[in-house]
Amino acid sequence: MKIWLDGGLQDIESARVSVLDHGLTVGDGIFETVKTVNGRPFALTRHLDRLARSARGLGLPEPDLDEVRRACAAVLEANPMPLGRLRITFTGGHAPLGSDRGDHGPTLVVALGDTTRRPDSTAVITVPWTRNERGALTGLKTTSYAENVVALARAREHGASEALFGNTVGRLCEGTGSNVFVVLDGEIHTPPVASGCLAGITRALAVEWTGAAETDLPMDVLQRADEVFLTSTLRDVQAVRRVDDRELPGAPGPVTAKAMRIFDEHATADLDP
Repeated sequence: MKIWLDGGLQDIESARVSVLDHGLTVGDGIFETVKTVNGRPFALTRHLDRLARSARGLGLPEPDLDEVRRACAAVLEANPMPLGRLRITFTGGHAPLGSDRGDHGPTLVVALGDTTRRPDSTAVITVPWTRNERGALTGLKTTSYAENVVALARAREHGASEALFGNTVGRLCEGTGSNVFVVLDGEIHTPPVASGCLAGITRALAVEWTGAAETDLPMDVLQRADEVFLTSTLRDVQAVRRVDDRELPGAPGPVTAKAMRIFDEHATADLDP
């Protein structure tokens, strides 16, 4: 396995990042996960645009997106696989212990791992912890992911693949690594970015391609929605068959199945929409 680290390809066994890297010590970093199909990345331009937005929001130096593109191409060429998870990580770099940043410059890592197509449906749970819709990191895709690790572990304990959060005012927000959509009377709705959710790349494409409405939704909508589905880079559009103890028989339902079909058609037709 070859990865890109700070300017070139390296063997994964010998590649080293400083133990004082700010991404390691305090989670001062951003990342993107990009689906790859037969060595080609999906929606890379949108992912790189969001990487740059996250860098600005976190106060990191602007990433050199041309270098990131070169790094992605080099890693994909060095590691051929039919379906992959391309991970771009950009951190504050070597820094003193503590929250202050150093002056050594950022760290860029691009790595690739293989993956498999997700099942058509899955189970989710809700968790008692909240997303802060007014936090300093709201809307940024940062490496400060410990909350998601804890929530996803809770989901696994309950036989689910995802955990859903509300925000501080009790509105539906997002999953640990996904956006959530609900179907009410045949219409598709998803929480707005103002809820505190990440502006997911797949979310945006699903809204654009299906005509879904961005709607402020209470948490209990999950107990009365006709259908529920998730979107994310590796899930694409995935139906939910169970929310906590509520079963949604027949998932994917007709609206979700249509959304899945529309997404697949558009994504196949254009790998960089």
